[in-house]
Amino acid sequence: MNQEGIMKRRMVTAIVLCIIAMIACLVFIGLYIDESNRVQETFRSQYYTSLQHVSDDVTSYLESEGDRDMRYTRLVSDMNTASSYAFLIDNFTDKQIIVNELATCLLKYPEQMTGKLEDVKKAADDMAAGLDKGYDEAREIVESINKKGN
Repeated sequence: MNQEGIMKRRMVTAIVLCIIAMIACLVFIGLYIDESNRVQETFRSQYYTSLQHVSDDVTSYLESEGDRDMRYTRLVSDMNTASSYAFLIDNFTDKQIIVNELATCLLKYPEQMTGKLEDVKKAADDMAAGLDKGYDEAREIVESINKKGN
């Protein structure tokens, strides 16, 4: 073999290795995108589950006869969990803000929010069902709170 033949073999080998590396790179990109979508779906599922827990907690609070503080604490905790999952979901910015504001109002203004728990339940049910009107209802609740008082 002469020098030219050796160079041709090396070039063919380099081209084949480059093609294999490109295919492997595309496979890994595809796997990454698939896993990312699966993780986002898990976050959405957990978000909707947390909203369902909020609705159940409001029902439990309204129907309870004792230990309302513990039930309200559980309600706030589940709403904060929903808020945390909302921030993990991609392309959810406007809804994230509303959910976070509602969680903040539940935490900071319990005296005012206890009178609005039926509205919170309705908003949580609508949000858990994937309806945009639930976020509008939540926005109305947040706007009705006197943030300078109790």
